[in-house]
Amino acid sequence: MQRLLSGGITVTEIAPMDGPVDVGAETTAAFIGRSLRGPLNTPVLIRNFAAFRNRFGGMWNRSALGPAVEQFFDHGGRQLYVVRVANNARGAMICIPAIHGVLVLRAVEPGSTESIRASVDYDGVDPGDSEHFNLTLQRVAPDSGFVVDQEIYRRLSCKAGDGTFIGQALASSELARPQTPLPAGRPMPSTDPANRYDPGYVIPVQPGTDGLALSDYDLVGSAVESTGIFALNQVERLDFLYMPPPGQHEDLGPAAILAAELYCRRRGSMLLLDPPARWKTPESAIAGIRDAGYASPNILAYFPRMYCRSEGGPPRAVGGALAGMLARLDRNHGPWRDLDPKNAAFRKDLIPASEVGVEVSRQLVREGLNVIAAQPGRPGTLSGSVTLARDCATDRRFSSLGVRRLCLTITNDVARATRWAVFQPNESRVAERIHAQVHAYLSCLADCGAFSDDHFVVQCDAGLHARQNGMERGATILLAFRPVGADAAISLTLHQTVSGCRVATSAFAPSITQCA
Repeated sequence: MQRLLSGGITVTEIAPMDGPVDVGAETTAAFIGRSLRGPLNTPVLIRNFAAFRNRFGGMWNRSALGPAVEQFFDHGGRQLYVVRVANNARGAMICIPAIHGVLVLRAVEPGSTESIRASVDYDGVDPGDSEHFNLTLQRVAPDSGFVVDQEIYRRLSCKAGDGTFIGQALASSELARPQTPLPAGRPMPSTDPANRYDPGYVIPVQPGTDGLALSDYDLVGSAVESTGIFALNQVERLDFLYMPPPGQHEDLGPAAILAAELYCRRRGSMLLLDPPARWKTPESAIAGIRDAGYASPNILAYFPRMYCRSEGGPPRAVGGALAGMLARLDRNHGPWRDLDPKNAAFRKDLIPASEVGVEVSRQLVREGLNVIAAQPGRPGTLSGSVTLARDCATDRRFSSLGVRRLCLTITNDVARATRWAVFQPNESRVAERIHAQVHAYLSCLADCGAFSDDHFVVQCDAGLHARQNGMERGATILLAFRPVGADAAISLTLHQTVSGCRVATSAFAPSITQCA
Protein backbone atom coordinates (compact mmCIF):
# COMPACT_ATOMS: atom_id res chain seq x y z
CA MET A 1 0.00 0.00 0.00
CA GLN A 2 1.18 3.51 -0.75
CA ARG A 3 1.46 6.03 2.07
CA LEU A 4 1.91 9.74 1.37
CA LEU A 5 4.33 11.31 3.86
CA SER A 6 5.23 14.93 4.49
CA GLY A 7 7.61 16.50 2.01
CA GLY A 8 5.94 14.85 -0.98
CA ILE A 9 7.56 11.45 -0.34
CA THR A 10 5.50 8.37 -1.17
CA VAL A 11 6.37 5.03 0.45
CA THR A 12 5.19 1.90 -1.36
CA GLU A 13 5.25 -1.57 0.17
CA ILE A 14 6.11 -4.38 -2.25
CA ALA A 15 5.51 -8.11 -2.10
CA PRO A 16 8.42 -10.22 -0.79
CA MET A 17 10.77 -11.90 -3.26
CA ASP A 18 9.52 -15.25 -4.61
CA GLY A 19 6.33 -14.98 -2.54
CA PRO A 20 3.27 -16.86 -3.80
CA VAL A 21 0.72 -14.85 -5.78
CA ASP A 22 -2.60 -14.66 -3.95
CA VAL A 23 -5.31 -16.20 -6.13
CA GLY A 24 -8.25 -15.59 -3.79
CA ALA A 25 -7.76 -11.97 -2.71
CA GLU A 26 -11.00 -10.22 -1.73
CA THR A 27 -12.39 -7.92 -4.40
CA THR A 28 -11.97 -4.27 -3.44
CA ALA A 29 -14.29 -1.46 -4.51
CA ALA A 30 -14.03 2.29 -3.99
CA PHE A 31 -16.95 4.75 -3.88
CA ILE A 32 -16.51 8.53 -4.16
CA GLY A 33 -19.21 10.96 -3.10
CA ARG A 34 -20.72 13.40 -0.65
CA SER A 35 -21.50 12.60 2.99
CA LEU A 36 -22.60 14.33 6.19
CA ARG A 37 -19.21 14.03 7.87
CA GLY A 38 -15.91 12.20 7.66
CA PRO A 39 -12.38 13.00 6.47
CA LEU A 40 -12.07 14.69 3.09
CA ASN A 41 -10.14 13.09 0.23
CA THR A 42 -9.00 10.20 2.41
CA PRO A 43 -9.78 6.55 1.51
CA VAL A 44 -11.39 4.91 4.54
CA LEU A 45 -11.74 1.13 4.51
CA ILE A 46 -15.12 -0.05 5.79
CA ARG A 47 -16.47 -3.59 6.01
CA ASN A 48 -20.15 -3.05 6.84
CA PHE A 49 -22.81 -0.36 6.67
CA ALA A 50 -22.67 0.28 10.43
CA ALA A 51 -19.05 1.40 10.02
CA PHE A 52 -20.10 3.78 7.25
CA ARG A 53 -22.88 5.21 9.40
CA ASN A 54 -20.53 5.77 12.33
CA ARG A 55 -17.77 7.40 10.27
CA PHE A 56 -19.65 9.21 7.51
CA GLY A 57 -23.09 9.86 8.99
CA GLY A 58 -25.24 7.25 7.22
CA MET A 59 -28.11 8.13 4.89
CA TRP A 60 -28.53 11.70 3.66
CA ASN A 61 -31.22 12.89 1.28
CA ARG A 62 -28.73 15.14 -0.54
CA SER A 63 -26.41 12.29 -1.53
CA ALA A 64 -26.66 8.90 -3.22
CA LEU A 65 -23.50 7.66 -1.47
CA GLY A 66 -25.28 6.19 1.58
CA PRO A 67 -27.76 4.07 -0.43
CA ALA A 68 -24.92 2.90 -2.69
CA VAL A 69 -22.86 1.72 0.29
CA GLU A 70 -25.88 -0.07 1.74
CA GLN A 71 -26.54 -1.76 -1.61
CA PHE A 72 -22.91 -2.89 -1.80
CA PHE A 73 -23.00 -4.78 1.49
CA ASP A 74 -26.56 -6.05 0.96
CA HIS A 75 -25.48 -7.71 -2.29
CA GLY A 76 -22.37 -9.47 -1.02
CA GLY A 77 -19.56 -6.90 -0.93
CA ARG A 78 -17.12 -7.07 1.96
CA GLN A 79 -14.29 -4.62 1.32
CA LEU A 80 -15.00 -1.02 0.37
CA TYR A 81 -13.01 2.20 0.41
CA VAL A 82 -15.07 5.38 0.76
CA VAL A 83 -13.66 8.75 -0.31
CA ARG A 84 -15.60 11.78 0.85
CA VAL A 85 -15.46 14.89 -1.33
CA ALA A 86 -17.16 18.24 -0.80
CA ASN A 87 -17.83 21.54 -2.54
CA ASN A 88 -17.07 24.56 -0.32
CA ALA A 89 -18.06 22.77 2.89
CA ARG A 90 -16.82 24.37 6.13
CA GLY A 91 -15.89 23.04 9.56
CA ALA A 92 -17.37 24.22 12.85
CA MET A 93 -15.57 27.09 14.62
CA ILE A 94 -14.71 27.31 18.32
CA CYS A 95 -13.65 30.58 19.97
CA ILE A 96 -11.83 30.44 23.29
CA PRO A 97 -11.22 33.75 25.08
CA ALA A 98 -7.52 34.45 25.60
CA ILE A 99 -5.24 37.06 27.06
CA HIS A 100 -5.03 39.80 24.45
CA GLY A 101 -7.19 38.04 21.89
CA VAL A 102 -9.16 34.92 21.02
CA LEU A 103 -7.95 31.41 20.18
CA VAL A 104 -9.97 30.27 17.15
CA LEU A 105 -10.13 26.56 16.30
CA ARG A 106 -11.68 25.21 13.09
CA ALA A 107 -12.89 21.60 12.75
CA VAL A 108 -10.77 19.54 10.34
CA GLU A 109 -13.80 17.68 9.01
CA PRO A 110 -16.45 20.00 7.56
CA GLY A 111 -20.16 19.35 7.87
CA SER A 112 -23.24 20.37 9.79
CA THR A 113 -23.20 17.23 11.95
CA GLU A 114 -19.51 17.34 12.88
CA SER A 115 -19.71 18.09 16.60
CA ILE A 116 -16.44 19.02 18.34
CA ARG A 117 -15.65 20.79 21.60
CA ALA A 118 -12.55 22.02 23.43
CA SER A 119 -11.34 22.52 26.97
CA VAL A 120 -8.37 24.52 28.29
CA ASP A 121 -6.73 24.05 31.70
CA TYR A 122 -3.46 24.84 33.42
CA ASP A 123 -3.04 21.53 35.31
CA GLY A 124 0.64 20.73 35.82
CA VAL A 125 1.75 24.14 34.52
CA ASP A 126 4.03 26.05 36.90
CA PRO A 127 2.11 28.90 38.59
CA GLY A 128 4.81 31.30 37.45
CA ASP A 129 4.45 30.20 33.83
CA SER A 130 2.05 32.57 32.05
CA GLU A 131 2.61 31.16 28.57
CA HIS A 132 1.75 27.46 28.49
CA PHE A 133 -1.61 25.67 28.72
CA ASN A 134 -3.23 22.27 28.16
CA LEU A 135 -5.83 21.65 25.43
CA THR A 136 -8.34 18.82 25.14
CA LEU A 137 -10.29 18.26 21.91
CA GLN A 138 -13.24 15.90 21.60
CA ARG A 139 -15.55 14.69 18.85
CA VAL A 140 -19.05 13.98 20.13
CA ALA A 141 -21.64 11.78 18.43
CA PRO A 142 -24.46 14.16 17.42
CA ASP A 143 -27.20 11.63 18.17
CA SER A 144 -26.06 10.15 21.50
CA GLY A 145 -23.67 12.77 22.87
CA PHE A 146 -21.04 10.10 23.49
CA VAL A 147 -17.37 11.00 23.03
CA VAL A 148 -16.08 9.09 19.99
CA ASP A 149 -12.61 10.70 19.61
CA GLN A 150 -10.33 12.64 21.94
CA GLU A 151 -6.96 14.37 21.65
CA ILE A 152 -5.00 15.81 24.60
CA TYR A 153 -2.11 18.27 24.21
CA ARG A 154 0.11 19.29 27.14
CA ARG A 155 1.99 22.55 27.69
CA LEU A 156 1.08 24.24 24.41
CA SER A 157 2.12 27.78 23.52
CA CYS A 158 0.74 30.39 21.15
CA LYS A 159 4.25 31.73 20.43
CA ALA A 160 5.80 30.67 17.15
CA GLY A 161 9.22 29.14 17.68
CA ASP A 162 8.30 27.52 20.97
CA GLY A 163 8.91 23.77 21.08
CA THR A 164 5.21 23.18 21.81
CA PHE A 165 3.80 25.79 19.44
CA ILE A 166 0.09 25.09 18.91
CA GLY A 167 0.34 25.52 15.15
CA GLN A 168 2.88 22.71 14.96
CA ALA A 169 1.30 20.51 17.62
CA LEU A 170 -2.13 20.52 15.93
CA ALA A 171 -0.75 20.14 12.40
CA SER A 172 -1.52 16.41 12.55
CA SER A 173 -4.73 16.70 14.56
CA GLU A 174 -7.73 14.86 13.16
CA LEU A 175 -10.17 17.13 15.01
CA ALA A 176 -9.20 20.82 14.74
CA ARG A 177 -6.65 23.35 13.48
CA PRO A 178 -5.81 26.77 14.99
CA GLN A 179 -6.69 29.78 12.86
CA THR A 180 -4.56 32.89 12.47
CA PRO A 181 -4.07 35.40 13.91
CA LEU A 182 -3.24 33.68 17.18
CA PRO A 183 -3.73 35.56 20.45
CA ALA A 184 -0.75 37.32 22.01
CA GLY A 185 -1.31 35.40 25.25
CA ARG A 186 -2.55 31.97 26.24
CA PRO A 187 -6.30 31.13 26.27
CA MET A 188 -8.26 31.40 29.49
CA PRO A 189 -9.13 28.16 31.31
CA SER A 190 -12.56 26.77 30.51
CA THR A 191 -12.78 24.79 33.77
CA ASP A 192 -14.89 25.99 36.66
CA PRO A 193 -12.53 27.51 39.28
CA ALA A 194 -14.79 26.16 42.03
CA ASN A 195 -14.71 22.64 40.56
CA ARG A 196 -11.39 21.74 38.97
CA TYR A 197 -12.77 18.31 37.98
CA ASP A 198 -15.37 19.85 35.67
CA PRO A 199 -13.70 20.28 32.25
CA GLY A 200 -16.14 22.98 31.16
CA TYR A 201 -15.99 22.35 27.40
CA VAL A 202 -16.38 25.16 24.89
CA ILE A 203 -18.78 24.39 22.04
CA PRO A 204 -18.73 25.91 18.53
CA VAL A 205 -20.02 29.43 18.06
CA GLN A 206 -20.40 28.73 14.35
CA PRO A 207 -21.63 25.34 13.10
CA GLY A 208 -20.12 23.61 10.11
CA THR A 209 -21.75 23.66 6.69
CA ASP A 210 -22.29 20.89 4.14
CA GLY A 211 -21.42 22.97 1.10
CA LEU A 212 -22.96 22.90 -2.34
CA ALA A 213 -23.87 20.08 -4.72
CA LEU A 214 -20.85 18.33 -6.19
CA SER A 215 -19.47 19.21 -9.58
CA ASP A 216 -17.47 16.96 -11.88
CA TYR A 217 -14.32 18.71 -10.77
CA ASP A 218 -14.96 17.95 -7.09
CA LEU A 219 -15.15 14.25 -7.98
CA VAL A 220 -12.13 14.28 -10.28
CA GLY A 221 -9.94 16.27 -7.88
CA SER A 222 -6.24 16.93 -8.34
CA ALA A 223 -3.39 14.51 -8.97
CA VAL A 224 -0.94 16.94 -7.37
CA GLU A 225 -3.00 17.37 -4.19
CA SER A 226 -4.24 13.73 -4.08
CA THR A 227 -7.89 14.76 -3.97
CA GLY A 228 -11.00 13.25 -5.52
CA ILE A 229 -10.25 10.21 -7.66
CA PHE A 230 -6.52 10.63 -7.06
CA ALA A 231 -6.94 10.07 -3.33
CA LEU A 232 -7.17 6.40 -4.33
CA ASN A 233 -3.45 6.43 -5.15
CA GLN A 234 -3.07 5.52 -1.49
CA VAL A 235 -4.99 2.25 -2.08
CA GLU A 236 -2.93 -0.66 -3.35
CA ARG A 237 -5.68 -2.88 -4.78
CA LEU A 238 -8.61 -1.39 -6.70
CA ASP A 239 -10.99 -3.61 -8.66
CA PHE A 240 -14.03 -1.34 -9.06
CA LEU A 241 -14.51 2.42 -8.99
CA TYR A 242 -17.99 3.84 -8.59
CA MET A 243 -19.19 7.43 -8.33
CA PRO A 244 -22.90 7.60 -7.43
CA PRO A 245 -24.96 10.39 -9.01
CA PRO A 246 -23.91 13.64 -7.30
CA GLY A 247 -27.50 14.71 -6.58
CA GLN A 248 -31.13 13.67 -6.76
CA HIS A 249 -31.59 15.29 -10.16
CA GLU A 250 -28.00 15.33 -11.44
CA ASP A 251 -26.04 12.71 -13.37
CA LEU A 252 -22.30 12.37 -13.73
CA GLY A 253 -20.97 14.72 -16.36
CA PRO A 254 -18.66 13.71 -19.21
CA ALA A 255 -15.62 15.29 -17.53
CA ALA A 256 -15.96 13.02 -14.48
CA ILE A 257 -16.65 9.93 -16.59
CA LEU A 258 -13.70 10.44 -18.93
CA ALA A 259 -11.30 11.24 -16.07
CA ALA A 260 -12.48 8.20 -14.12
CA GLU A 261 -12.09 5.94 -17.16
CA LEU A 262 -8.53 7.16 -17.70
CA TYR A 263 -7.75 6.56 -14.04
CA CYS A 264 -9.23 3.04 -14.16
CA ARG A 265 -7.27 2.29 -17.31
CA ARG A 266 -4.06 3.27 -15.52
CA ARG A 267 -4.95 1.30 -12.39
CA GLY A 268 -6.24 -1.79 -14.22
CA SER A 269 -9.71 -1.55 -12.69
CA MET A 270 -13.32 -1.28 -13.87
CA LEU A 271 -15.51 1.83 -13.77
CA LEU A 272 -19.18 1.18 -12.93
CA LEU A 273 -21.38 3.55 -14.91
CA ASP A 274 -25.03 4.28 -14.10
CA PRO A 275 -27.55 5.03 -16.84
CA PRO A 276 -28.61 8.71 -16.87
CA ALA A 277 -32.03 9.40 -15.39
CA ARG A 278 -33.30 10.50 -18.82
CA TRP A 279 -32.87 6.95 -20.19
CA LYS A 280 -36.40 5.83 -19.45
CA THR A 281 -36.87 3.36 -22.32
CA PRO A 282 -34.57 0.87 -24.08
CA GLU A 283 -34.74 3.00 -27.21
CA SER A 284 -33.60 6.11 -25.34
CA ALA A 285 -30.76 4.08 -23.79
CA ILE A 286 -29.56 2.89 -27.19
CA ALA A 287 -29.70 6.39 -28.63
CA GLY A 288 -28.07 7.83 -25.50
CA ILE A 289 -25.09 5.48 -25.44
CA ARG A 290 -24.48 6.07 -29.14
CA ASP A 291 -24.61 9.84 -28.70
CA ALA A 292 -22.31 9.73 -25.66
CA GLY A 293 -19.65 7.93 -27.67
CA TYR A 294 -18.14 6.12 -24.67
CA ALA A 295 -16.18 3.04 -25.71
CA SER A 296 -13.85 1.37 -23.23
CA PRO A 297 -13.24 -2.19 -22.04
CA ASN A 298 -12.73 -0.69 -18.56
CA ILE A 299 -16.34 0.52 -18.25
CA LEU A 300 -19.20 -1.66 -17.04
CA ALA A 301 -22.58 -0.06 -17.83
CA TYR A 302 -26.16 -1.25 -17.40
CA PHE A 303 -29.82 -0.40 -18.05
CA PRO A 304 -32.33 0.38 -16.54
CA ARG A 305 -32.33 1.94 -13.08
CA MET A 306 -34.51 0.31 -10.41
CA TYR A 307 -37.36 1.25 -8.12
CA CYS A 308 -37.18 0.48 -4.42
CA ARG A 309 -40.51 -1.12 -3.55
CA SER A 310 -40.23 -0.39 0.18
CA GLU A 311 -39.25 3.28 -0.11
CA GLY A 312 -40.93 4.57 -3.26
CA GLY A 313 -39.66 7.63 -5.04
CA PRO A 314 -38.04 7.91 -8.47
CA PRO A 315 -35.86 5.14 -9.96
CA ARG A 316 -32.46 4.95 -8.34
CA ALA A 317 -29.01 4.07 -9.57
CA VAL A 318 -27.86 0.61 -8.45
CA GLY A 319 -24.16 0.71 -9.26
CA GLY A 320 -23.43 0.00 -5.59
CA ALA A 321 -25.51 -3.19 -5.74
CA LEU A 322 -23.72 -4.21 -8.93
CA ALA A 323 -20.33 -3.79 -7.25
CA GLY A 324 -21.40 -5.94 -4.30
CA MET A 325 -22.86 -8.57 -6.62
CA LEU A 326 -19.61 -8.82 -8.61
CA ALA A 327 -17.57 -9.04 -5.41
CA ARG A 328 -19.72 -11.98 -4.31
CA LEU A 329 -19.39 -13.58 -7.76
CA ASP A 330 -15.59 -13.26 -7.56
CA ARG A 331 -15.52 -14.83 -4.13
CA ASN A 332 -17.73 -17.78 -5.05
CA HIS A 333 -16.74 -18.45 -8.67
CA GLY A 334 -13.91 -16.14 -9.78
CA PRO A 335 -13.83 -12.95 -11.90
CA TRP A 336 -13.90 -14.98 -15.12
CA ARG A 337 -17.45 -16.20 -14.47
CA ASP A 338 -20.22 -14.73 -16.63
CA LEU A 339 -23.28 -13.10 -15.09
CA ASP A 340 -26.43 -15.21 -15.10
CA PRO A 341 -29.73 -15.32 -13.17
CA LYS A 342 -28.26 -17.72 -10.60
CA ASN A 343 -25.43 -15.47 -9.45
CA ALA A 344 -26.59 -11.97 -10.44
CA ALA A 345 -29.85 -11.46 -8.55
CA PHE A 346 -30.77 -8.16 -6.92
CA ARG A 347 -32.50 -7.63 -3.60
CA LYS A 348 -36.18 -8.56 -3.81
CA ASP A 349 -37.45 -5.04 -3.11
CA LEU A 350 -35.59 -3.65 -6.15
CA ILE A 351 -37.56 -3.85 -9.38
CA PRO A 352 -36.50 -2.66 -12.87
CA ALA A 353 -37.84 0.74 -13.85
CA SER A 354 -38.37 -0.36 -17.46
CA GLU A 355 -39.40 -3.60 -19.10
CA VAL A 356 -36.93 -4.93 -21.64
CA GLY A 357 -37.98 -7.53 -24.21
CA VAL A 358 -35.74 -10.35 -25.38
CA GLU A 359 -34.91 -8.87 -28.77
CA VAL A 360 -34.31 -5.37 -27.41
CA SER A 361 -32.18 -6.89 -24.66
CA ARG A 362 -29.91 -8.41 -27.29
CA GLN A 363 -29.61 -5.04 -28.98
CA LEU A 364 -28.67 -3.35 -25.68
CA VAL A 365 -26.00 -5.95 -25.07
CA ARG A 366 -24.57 -5.36 -28.55
CA GLU A 367 -24.27 -1.69 -27.60
CA GLY A 368 -22.31 -2.65 -24.49
CA LEU A 369 -25.10 -2.32 -21.90
CA ASN A 370 -25.82 -5.10 -19.43
CA VAL A 371 -29.55 -5.58 -18.91
CA ILE A 372 -31.58 -5.76 -15.71
CA ALA A 373 -34.80 -7.71 -16.14
CA ALA A 374 -37.27 -9.51 -13.90
CA GLN A 375 -40.01 -12.07 -14.26
CA PRO A 376 -43.23 -11.89 -12.19
CA GLY A 377 -42.61 -13.05 -8.63
CA ARG A 378 -38.83 -13.22 -9.05
CA PRO A 379 -36.04 -10.79 -8.20
CA GLY A 380 -34.40 -8.74 -10.90
CA THR A 381 -31.27 -10.20 -12.46
CA LEU A 382 -28.41 -8.77 -14.49
CA SER A 383 -27.41 -10.38 -17.78
CA GLY A 384 -25.15 -9.63 -20.70
CA SER A 385 -21.64 -9.90 -19.18
CA VAL A 386 -20.26 -7.25 -21.52
CA THR A 387 -18.02 -4.24 -21.18
CA LEU A 388 -18.50 -0.96 -23.01
CA ALA A 389 -15.78 -1.85 -25.54
CA ARG A 390 -18.54 -1.80 -28.16
CA ASP A 391 -16.60 -3.80 -30.73
CA CYS A 392 -13.66 -1.41 -30.96
CA ALA A 393 -11.10 -2.92 -33.30
CA THR A 394 -8.32 -2.96 -30.69
CA ASP A 395 -10.54 -4.06 -27.79
CA ARG A 396 -12.89 -6.56 -29.43
CA ARG A 397 -11.40 -9.39 -27.37
CA PHE A 398 -12.30 -7.51 -24.21
CA SER A 399 -15.98 -6.93 -24.95
CA SER A 400 -16.60 -9.99 -22.74
CA LEU A 401 -16.75 -8.93 -19.08
CA GLY A 402 -15.35 -12.25 -17.85
CA VAL A 403 -12.39 -12.14 -20.24
CA ARG A 404 -11.60 -8.53 -19.45
CA ARG A 405 -11.81 -8.98 -15.69
CA LEU A 406 -9.66 -12.13 -15.79
CA CYS A 407 -6.96 -10.29 -17.76
CA LEU A 408 -7.05 -7.33 -15.36
CA THR A 409 -6.82 -9.67 -12.38
CA ILE A 410 -3.86 -11.52 -13.83
CA THR A 411 -1.90 -8.42 -14.84
CA ASN A 412 -2.53 -6.69 -11.51
CA ASP A 413 -1.63 -9.74 -9.44
CA VAL A 414 1.53 -10.49 -11.43
CA ALA A 415 2.61 -6.84 -11.44
CA ARG A 416 2.30 -6.60 -7.64
CA ALA A 417 3.92 -9.96 -6.95
CA THR A 418 6.95 -9.42 -9.23
CA ARG A 419 7.68 -5.83 -8.22
CA TRP A 420 10.68 -7.07 -6.25
CA ALA A 421 12.49 -7.89 -9.52
CA VAL A 422 13.26 -4.26 -10.34
CA PHE A 423 15.53 -4.05 -7.31
CA GLN A 424 17.58 -7.11 -8.26
CA PRO A 425 20.59 -7.34 -10.61
CA ASN A 426 19.72 -8.21 -14.20
CA GLU A 427 20.55 -11.88 -14.42
CA SER A 428 19.11 -15.19 -15.52
CA ARG A 429 18.49 -16.27 -11.93
CA VAL A 430 15.94 -13.47 -11.50
CA ALA A 431 14.14 -14.56 -14.67
CA GLU A 432 13.98 -18.14 -13.39
CA ARG A 433 12.48 -17.02 -10.09
CA ILE A 434 9.86 -14.87 -11.81
CA HIS A 435 9.00 -17.72 -14.17
CA ALA A 436 8.47 -20.13 -11.28
CA GLN A 437 6.43 -17.60 -9.33
CA VAL A 438 4.10 -16.70 -12.21
CA HIS A 439 3.83 -20.28 -13.51
CA ALA A 440 2.62 -21.47 -10.11
CA TYR A 441 0.03 -18.68 -10.06
CA LEU A 442 -1.35 -19.50 -13.52
CA SER A 443 -1.42 -23.18 -12.60
CA CYS A 444 -3.67 -22.32 -9.65
CA LEU A 445 -5.96 -20.33 -11.94
CA ALA A 446 -6.10 -23.24 -14.37
CA ASP A 447 -7.06 -25.58 -11.52
CA CYS A 448 -9.84 -23.13 -10.56
CA GLY A 449 -11.27 -23.24 -14.09
CA ALA A 450 -10.21 -19.81 -15.31
CA PHE A 451 -8.83 -21.15 -18.62
CA SER A 452 -10.43 -23.17 -21.40
CA ASP A 453 -7.66 -25.75 -20.99
CA ASP A 454 -4.51 -26.37 -18.99
CA HIS A 455 -2.18 -24.89 -21.60
CA PHE A 456 -0.57 -21.50 -21.06
CA VAL A 457 2.75 -19.77 -21.67
CA VAL A 458 5.03 -17.92 -19.24
CA GLN A 459 8.22 -16.39 -20.60
CA CYS A 460 10.48 -14.02 -18.73
CA ASP A 461 13.64 -12.11 -19.52
CA ALA A 462 15.26 -10.05 -16.75
CA GLY A 463 17.28 -7.19 -18.14
CA LEU A 464 16.41 -7.49 -21.83
CA HIS A 465 15.35 -3.83 -21.91
CA ALA A 466 17.77 -2.52 -19.29
CA ARG A 467 19.63 0.63 -20.14
CA GLN A 468 23.38 0.56 -20.03
CA ASN A 469 23.49 3.02 -17.16
CA GLY A 470 21.38 0.64 -15.08
CA MET A 471 18.71 3.23 -14.35
CA GLU A 472 15.90 1.26 -16.03
CA ARG A 473 16.56 -2.26 -14.90
CA GLY A 474 13.62 -4.65 -14.67
CA ALA A 475 11.99 -7.61 -16.35
CA THR A 476 9.73 -8.40 -19.28
CA ILE A 477 7.08 -11.08 -18.71
CA LEU A 478 5.09 -12.62 -21.55
CA LEU A 479 1.85 -14.44 -20.73
CA ALA A 480 -0.38 -16.36 -23.12
CA PHE A 481 -3.57 -18.19 -22.13
CA ARG A 482 -7.08 -18.83 -23.34
CA PRO A 483 -9.73 -17.57 -20.90
CA VAL A 484 -12.73 -19.78 -20.37
CA GLY A 485 -15.37 -18.90 -22.96
CA ALA A 486 -12.90 -17.01 -25.20
CA ASP A 487 -12.62 -17.78 -28.90
CA ALA A 488 -8.83 -17.49 -28.98
CA ALA A 489 -5.79 -17.17 -26.79
CA ILE A 490 -4.74 -13.79 -25.39
CA SER A 491 -1.17 -12.60 -25.14
CA LEU A 492 -0.12 -10.02 -22.53
CA THR A 493 3.30 -8.47 -22.05
CA LEU A 494 4.29 -6.87 -18.74
CA HIS A 495 7.30 -4.54 -18.68
CA GLN A 496 8.30 -4.29 -15.02
CA THR A 497 10.64 -1.31 -14.51
CA VAL A 498 11.61 1.06 -11.71
CA SER A 499 9.22 3.68 -13.09
CA GLY A 500 6.28 1.25 -13.00
CA CYS A 501 4.70 -1.69 -14.78
CA ARG A 502 3.44 -1.24 -18.34
CA VAL A 503 1.02 -3.75 -19.84
CA ALA A 504 0.58 -4.34 -23.56
CA THR A 505 -1.53 -6.77 -25.55
CA SER A 506 -0.57 -8.49 -28.77
CA ALA A 507 -2.76 -9.75 -31.55
CA PHE A 508 -0.29 -12.58 -32.14
CA ALA A 509 -0.03 -14.89 -29.16
CA PRO A 510 2.69 -17.55 -29.07
CA SER A 511 1.51 -21.07 -29.68
CA ILE A 512 0.24 -22.69 -26.50
CA THR A 513 -0.76 -26.05 -27.91
CA GLN A 514 2.49 -27.66 -26.81
CA CYS A 515 2.80 -25.84 -23.47
CA ALA A 516 1.46 -27.08 -20.17
